[in-house]
Amino acid sequence: MAILRNIEKAPLFSVQERVEIVQQAFADHPEVEVDTFEGLLVDYARHRNASAIVRGLRAISDFEYEMQMALMNRRLVGDVETVFMMPAEAYSYVSSRLVKEVFALGGNISGLVPPVVEQRLRQKQGAR
Repeated sequence: MAILRNIEKAPLFSVQERVEIVQQAFADHPEVEVDTFEGLLVDYARHRNASAIVRGLRAISDFEYEMQMALMNRRLVGDVETVFMMPAEAYSYVSSRLVKEVFALGGNISGLVPPVVEQRLRQKQGAR
């Protein structure tokens, strides 16, 4: 799993915190490796000798943006394919923005995120 270091965004968790969270969430899966990168995803994929990029499509609204990205990536690096996966119907509406909003307003996010994410959100909330 690759986490982008994007200076254009101000995420709730730092890159290092996100790496730790993903490592904890996948602790039972030693085959999952977590890394970070800057720049173009296709350059990172080429650097890692990857032949495919896996992206999620939650709703039809994601499709247009993801298709544009996939086609641009194909133009930039023709031998790296993009594979789209759909979530289970129960999670098709879930986004980080929505989870953060529900959590901030006191809603229950259990089952929407791994327990470690909920724990880290509570720690962030307590630190404010």
